[in-house]
Amino acid sequence: IMLLTDPEIESSLLISSDEGATYQKYRLNFYILSLLFHPEQEDWILAYSHDQKLYSSVEFGRRWQLVHERVAPNRFYWSKMGLDKEPGLIHLETTEALYVTCKLQNCTDANKGKPFPGYIDPNSLVVQDEYVFVQVSTGGRPIYYVSAKRDVFTPMKLPKYTLPKDLHVISTDENRVVAAVREWNQNETYNLYVSDTSGVYYTLALENVVSSMGLEGNVMVDLYEVAGIKGMFLANKRTDNQVKTYITYNRGRDWKLLQAPSKDLRGNSIHCVLPYCSLHLHLHVSANPYTSGNIASRDSAPGIIVASGSIGAELTTSNVSVFITSDAGNTWRQIFDEEYAVLYLDQGGALVAIRHTPLPIRHLWLSFDEGRQWNKYSFTNTPLFVDGVLGEPGEETLIMTIFGHVSHRSEWQLVKIDFRSIFNRRCIEADYQTWHLHNQGEPCLMGVKRIYRKLKPTSRCVMGKTYSVTMTSAPCDCTEADFECDYGFERRTDGKCTPAFWFHPSSMSRSCTTGMTFLNSTGYRKVVSNNCTAGVSAEYTARRQQCPIQAPKGLHLVTSEGSLTAVLGTNVTFLVFLEEGDGARTSITLDFGDGHALTYSNVSSIEEGIKHIYKAVGIYRVTATGENSLGSETAMLYLHVTCQLEYIHLSAPFVAVRNKEVNLTAVLWPSQVGTVTYIWWIGNNTEPVITLEGSVAYTFSREGINTVTVQVSAGNTILQDRKTIAVHEYFRSHLLAFSSNLDEHNPDIAEWRLDVSRVIKNSLIQATGVREDQLLVTVLPGLPTAAEFFLLPDKQITEGKPEKSSAHLDQLSELLLSALNQNLVQFTLRPGVQVTVYAAHLSAAPLVDTSENHSGSAMLMLLSVVVVGLAVFVIYKFKRKIPGLNVYAQMQNEKEQEMSPANPTVATPSSQQDLVHSLEILDTEFNSRPIAPLILRCSLKFITLVKKMHRPGRVW
Repeated sequence: IMLLTDPEIESSLLISSDEGATYQKYRLNFYILSLLFHPEQEDWILAYSHDQKLYSSVEFGRRWQLVHERVAPNRFYWSKMGLDKEPGLIHLETTEALYVTCKLQNCTDANKGKPFPGYIDPNSLVVQDEYVFVQVSTGGRPIYYVSAKRDVFTPMKLPKYTLPKDLHVISTDENRVVAAVREWNQNETYNLYVSDTSGVYYTLALENVVSSMGLEGNVMVDLYEVAGIKGMFLANKRTDNQVKTYITYNRGRDWKLLQAPSKDLRGNSIHCVLPYCSLHLHLHVSANPYTSGNIASRDSAPGIIVASGSIGAELTTSNVSVFITSDAGNTWRQIFDEEYAVLYLDQGGALVAIRHTPLPIRHLWLSFDEGRQWNKYSFTNTPLFVDGVLGEPGEETLIMTIFGHVSHRSEWQLVKIDFRSIFNRRCIEADYQTWHLHNQGEPCLMGVKRIYRKLKPTSRCVMGKTYSVTMTSAPCDCTEADFECDYGFERRTDGKCTPAFWFHPSSMSRSCTTGMTFLNSTGYRKVVSNNCTAGVSAEYTARRQQCPIQAPKGLHLVTSEGSLTAVLGTNVTFLVFLEEGDGARTSITLDFGDGHALTYSNVSSIEEGIKHIYKAVGIYRVTATGENSLGSETAMLYLHVTCQLEYIHLSAPFVAVRNKEVNLTAVLWPSQVGTVTYIWWIGNNTEPVITLEGSVAYTFSREGINTVTVQVSAGNTILQDRKTIAVHEYFRSHLLAFSSNLDEHNPDIAEWRLDVSRVIKNSLIQATGVREDQLLVTVLPGLPTAAEFFLLPDKQITEGKPEKSSAHLDQLSELLLSALNQNLVQFTLRPGVQVTVYAAHLSAAPLVDTSENHSGSAMLMLLSVVVVGLAVFVIYKFKRKIPGLNVYAQMQNEKEQEMSPANPTVATPSSQQDLVHSLEILDTEFNSRPIAPLILRCSLKFITLVKKMHRPGRVW
């Protein structure tokens, strides 16, 4: 016995080895969220913790060992004997969406298995009996894969236009999968599909099965598999907005309505004629072991089913009664006219019923004759609010426990009931009878006649643990009813199976190998686990034929992650599938689109995928070609190889002239990251401008301070930068230089330049008395340290008078230059570091306006000086920051393309605002000391990309 302590108090286990007489406490260093016991090894346990770790114990919880971290909740499974190579193997799904197998006591990276090559959809791993299921979404559509008997994974083949939105595995027993599929045109119902033994090929069994949402958000499909009778299911189907209950005895091949009881509980006749009226059942099974559901059956009591429901044209939630069948659904009897929970005792030899009610109760009912008569018993003197009922382990039990509370404020009360005293003898052979399973008189079900040994309803005795259900069977001759439609075939109204409009029967040879044989479908396949013989078997069974030589068809190419993007420098795994054709004689060529290609002699050699690493950013056309002597088939995809966007910088002029176009440029690090979208917010515009280029031209029509914001979207990354631009009709500017001691303290970062710009501006104002709103100062990036000041017109003096503006700005410029030339502008950077500001050795810039009267020679001289200055900056900068100047010079042309925006502009400034723009570009290109290693690492890989742009297979 194992008990878990309250995790809010402590994390411990209480373990008893003497049936609860004594307990020993074992403290844990983790908090248990759920436990999974091994189906065969009673001491083996898996424990899942709150922090997504999986632990194992082979000593019934006395010692624990960490198996794996980052495990998806409820996605871990024990191995199955006879299928997995080792009994201690664990199947699990990680939070990184990988399917991993691990050894119980040695889950190291070297011992981990990855049965599925690549990523799967989160929370999609299902390991059930001999089947393993995973889901991979591609292009927004899910692809479901199945592995039978731990073989390779194969895409599940549903009818072509099923187009599932959701899929749930309902049953996997008897070497067959029953799946509930929500198709593209369904919202509240599911269609039932059944597979062949491989779990790959599915055919429709029942449409529009009702579903509901559980308390934990799980989907519950109204399908119930009857225990004790193989092939028997009950389902609730929506038909014309009515929900009706149907039954099948042959695994969904045929369905029919339930015949209602002929009399009610009081013996009155019930007039209910099929198909207008029938019995309908609620099919919800409780996930809580302490409460019963709406329906129950047991392997030890074949043919006995107890369920709540209603009689009429459809299933209702009002006027619910309880019904029972003793002959596997052929006839039904009403046993209660209210809802009751019914439990099986002594392997179905006795039934116990407790009323479902919110009121306190003190009675229960007991039946020894399969619900025909009920005896009333008191189980407590004080009425009890019943919270649940729990039977002792084993279906042969005669002991049950009722737990509840006397009042809403009281603690739980447990009442243990031992029914053994009611029985005075053990059953003998004369107490049993034979029962023939049938379907409305038809004795052959699933190809056999089955005869069961059951207790007589009149016998009041104990069967005990030694009793076991015995059944004898005899095969029947095969009839058309023993066969269902094969994959790709649909049943007509006359019962015949014909090919669907999308299906080509010749394709059933599938991946047939030349020289081998295959089973050529007749349109029918025997229902799985059907044991009929002879009869029409030869007519309906697939015929073995020689494999035809056929060209490859249905070639599929996907990435293992199901994604069309990949990160530069990482392994990309491509998966190639061939639906039809001689896979053993079909060669596969995979062209990666980057000048590399691989060829494989057959399909089986690439089942685990083909890996490739891309060395350059771009969009690659990846092509897979399957070819044999009869033809070829091609599949392709376009793969986006990207590099992580780390940093962006908005390059914009500090000051701009009103009504004159300026360039705004977003520069990226690294410069090549794949497909990029730029979103621009400029000025007061409420709607952004969206471009695929890194530069936009814009004309400001309003004077003042304008804000420009750019967002760059690359893959899953969005980065943003913002700048302010002062817009005026006129301005003057001049470059500034500094005493050399400033360079020693220049970290060359934007924040430092902003602070120093503010200090320089204050020093200029103090030395000259220039108004603060007329002066702008910016420190330029790079070394040696340089800056520029801008003089703006005084609107109060020069409003509407350009000539006064010119004269006024000339006066202010001379005033500032005079102060600079006299070394009057100084500031203290830190104690002991006094910095002097000089005027750079350039003549003052001409007045900038919108006229065409600039001096050509003066402008040419200015441009020449600026170009020389820029060259000095570049050489000085790179000599200081990047070792190996010769290497940089050899790659200069390519490097310029790497470090510049997607559409680089001419670097020579043609006007004053272009000069400022060029200086800002310098800020973009050289303000990179913190991320310089990244630029060299990521961008240098792309140098060869420019030369290879026009190679075949590359899309730009």
